[in-house]
Amino acid sequence: MWRLLRQIRRVGLVSEAAPAAEAAPLLNALQEKIRRVFGHALAIRHVDAGSCNGCELEIHALGNPYYNLEGAGIRFVASPRHADALLVTGPVSRHMAEALRRTYDATPDPKIVIAVGDCAACGGVFGTGYATIGRVADVIPVDATVSGCPPTPLALLQGILQAVNTPRAGTS
Repeated sequence: MWRLLRQIRRVGLVSEAAPAAEAAPLLNALQEKIRRVFGHALAIRHVDAGSCNGCELEIHALGNPYYNLEGAGIRFVASPRHADALLVTGPVSRHMAEALRRTYDATPDPKIVIAVGDCAACGGVFGTGYATIGRVADVIPVDATVSGCPPTPLALLQGILQAVNTPRAGTS
């Protein structure tokens, strides 16, 4: 135990650097656009259509104090009936296709759909096979895609802003 404590004392704190300051202007632009399009906070329903959970970890990182998603007027909701947007991760598995369609249908208009990660955007390493249909756009209409495996929290924010800026947002 003493050896471990000496090593901790010698090495010091090891952690990642804080995200770049470029997140603040992006959050401000996002907040302004959300209020203009929706008139209230953006409510997002997350749907895992068959992912490996890498994208989910990055989505959860948006809730930390660096990104302050709630402060930007974005919140996650448990029901698609309360959502303005769907955030879909993973390739659509055959067992989740109908659930994803029902979730899309239950989300009131205007609604936006964001496909998160390479798997949701194009099928990723899983592609189309016996267990997966493939990309989200093969099942429901998609307004924006966020590439990356997994995408960074900053890329997720840019994807949400891109989706809110699409002409279909607010008219669906």
